[in-house]
Amino acid sequence: MGMLRVLSQRGDDTVTWNSEKAEQGDPEAVAAVREAERIFAETRARGGTAYVVGRERPPVQIEQFDPQADQIVMVPRVIGG
Repeated sequence: MGMLRVLSQRGDDTVTWNSEKAEQGDPEAVAAVREAERIFAETRARGGTAYVVGRERPPVQIEQFDPQADQIVMVPRVIGG
């Protein structure tokens, strides 16, 4: 099961998908992966940063969506001042 978490002022927005079912062509699973890819691309286009996170290993920054990742955390662009 994969999960995309987007940190926001409302808390975390999440999209989950089943990678195995998506690979088998399950319409709902494929739609969930496409939605996660869309959100990933939009957040990256606005300057967000993505990390694959997992248990027992440090987060790794990624540039492209990975549907096989257990969990991707998107951090929106932070503007200080």
